[in-house]
Amino acid sequence: MNATIPISDRFRVKTPQLDMPPRILLGPGPANVDPRVLSAISVPPVGHLDPTYLKVMDEIQDLLRYAWQTENEMTLAVAGTGTAAMEATLANVAEPDDVVLIGVKGYFGNRLVDMAGRYGAKVCKMTKTWGDAFTLEEIKAGIETHKPKILALVHAETSTGVRQPLEGVAELCQQHDCLLLVDTVTSLGGVPLHIDEWGIDLAYSCSQKGLGSPPGASPFTMSSRAVEKLQQRPNPVPNWYLDMSLLAKYWGTERVYHHTAPINMNYALREALRIVAEEGLIERWQRHQRNAELLWEGLAELKIECHVDREIRLPTLTTVRIPDGVDGKAVSKKLLNEYNIEIAGGLGELGGKVWRIGLMGYNSRPENVILLLNALKKVLY
Repeated sequence: MNATIPISDRFRVKTPQLDMPPRILLGPGPANVDPRVLSAISVPPVGHLDPTYLKVMDEIQDLLRYAWQTENEMTLAVAGTGTAAMEATLANVAEPDDVVLIGVKGYFGNRLVDMAGRYGAKVCKMTKTWGDAFTLEEIKAGIETHKPKILALVHAETSTGVRQPLEGVAELCQQHDCLLLVDTVTSLGGVPLHIDEWGIDLAYSCSQKGLGSPPGASPFTMSSRAVEKLQQRPNPVPNWYLDMSLLAKYWGTERVYHHTAPINMNYALREALRIVAEEGLIERWQRHQRNAELLWEGLAELKIECHVDREIRLPTLTTVRIPDGVDGKAVSKKLLNEYNIEIAGGLGELGGKVWRIGLMGYNSRPENVILLLNALKKVLY
């Protein structure tokens, strides 16, 4: 040690022990997590190649296959937030000059456009008003016009609260030799989703919404069709960290070191997925729908309008129009400061026009709905 170099204490600040307020997270995510998940995340870590941890990885893969209703071998949790899993889908199958057709009906469709362009794809867009969904006829017309290698759709648009119907889309894609890529960030664990039955080739999600785990370990799956395209690439995947041909050797039987896994985040994800399996998918989807309908009825009584038509409205995330003359940010701030309830404002085109209310995973409970409605009534009236 070189004692002649002085040590600066400029940033040697004394900070108190961490003590966060007990927020009720009813925004677009993250959501509060089950105490069982919090307990799991505090289990002592082991090495990322320890046999006991490798077993945890296998269990996560099977539980994700259940949650997604898929047999896909390439199903795993990306070490990162949902945005990392989003980028992983494009990084692995979008090659330079591939035509990628993206359905844009909200903020996260635009994010897919940005990402695909960075990988050299020829990006084409179908657009809808923020609050609408694409019809099957519109999707068919887009595919026939642009002849894409990849069609990307957002199943659950977090910025608008729209559920995109997917039935019949895969058949169109297969007829035109096109992969179907789907964003399920706000649907997995809370909205009916059938990867294999609907013919989805690539999907990604996150841990902190419908699954009810903290952010940091994000579900990813790809079909054999998508894996075949990956294997036929003439050049390596340009994103080393998210290269599934490398990650498959860590998550698969070879167990080749790739990165130091977020051990405790995967402990949490495993427990959250166990809770999903214990409850059962049908029961879980029904619970989310019941509580969403309770919210919608209460909002109607308060004369607050939902932004999205009921038939395409997500049960996990509801966008509501801020009433005329109401300061949306002031209401959100008051809910947070006086009631410890977090809701969110709008993104992009809906900024300043809507609130976003999430009822996801552990938070999708009638007592949370009643608490929020009572607080809104007091703040607004």
